[in-house]
Amino acid sequence: MSGVATAKASLEYPPFQLNKPRFGQGTFLGRYRHFLDIIDPRTLLTTKEQLEDAIKLLEDFKAGRARSDVTDKELWHAQKIKQAIIHPDTGKKIFMPFRMSGYVPFGTPTVVGLLLPNQTLATTVFWQWLNQSHNACVNFANRNATKETPTRRFVFGYIGAVSSACSIAVGLNVFINKSSSLGPTGQIFVKRFVPFPAVALANICNVTLMRYNELWEGIEVMDSEGNVLGTSMIAAKSALIETAMTRVVLPAPVLLLPPIIMTFIENRTKFLKRFPRMHFPLQVLVCTASFGFALPLAISMFPQMAEMKRSRVEPEIQAATSEDTVLYNKGL
Repeated sequence: MSGVATAKASLEYPPFQLNKPRFGQGTFLGRYRHFLDIIDPRTLLTTKEQLEDAIKLLEDFKAGRARSDVTDKELWHAQKIKQAIIHPDTGKKIFMPFRMSGYVPFGTPTVVGLLLPNQTLATTVFWQWLNQSHNACVNFANRNATKETPTRRFVFGYIGAVSSACSIAVGLNVFINKSSSLGPTGQIFVKRFVPFPAVALANICNVTLMRYNELWEGIEVMDSEGNVLGTSMIAAKSALIETAMTRVVLPAPVLLLPPIIMTFIENRTKFLKRFPRMHFPLQVLVCTASFGFALPLAISMFPQMAEMKRSRVEPEIQAATSEDTVLYNKGL
């Protein structure tokens, strides 16, 4: 039995590699399992002492001073804690609500607000503002930070991102309210699905505007050993496009599944008729489950440390290495 347990542990926790993912990033499943670690909300409960211990353990391993009894499982767990809390470029802690592990716990209230029925113009603007404000901070906190972003550009990006979101949402609501051909029931039904196209379009603007400094300054690219080869605007453009694609996919299950599920429960079951006070708690539960389901699927579309063929980057970077590919932090 011990031999079977050891074999199982070795598959789950392979020999530790510093700053490398525990799961292969060449497949969607490998990336999915990797990001499940990154977004694990239990890491939000990590104490200052536990974080310091994890960082020290990794530093000792790097310096060849790790204790002989340290297991691969302990090392992988230490790296999981560090990756969930510390930004890979700045080496600083990410503010808890803006970590990927805090995206679902801190973002669910705004998702619930976006899906509340019978929205007025004021409530639509408020929930879109709150949602895009949180998204803007998450996008900025998880950006490629190899180049410093001036405060002026951050403020400009935030105003543009939030303004675009509110404009799109309000515009769609006004259009639906004036579409008398839909009828009252049709308007209520379609209104429940308005948040998705509004948030999807706004998310593209949000990512672009909050991280447009990367397009302006470029981002650092590296070789396989982690040596910086130079700054690339081509890699920056690729990073933003891939991140924007994940932000379009992310709200689909989050904003489309709850209305479908809640409409089914309301019309096809007697549960809410018997327990009307359970409507709001049930909606919160459905939104949280949908958000938790969607986040790892969306960000697993692309690896965080992305590769690009050397022939695609700037000539000066091509001349700095003989390797076929270069690496860069796409950001999350």
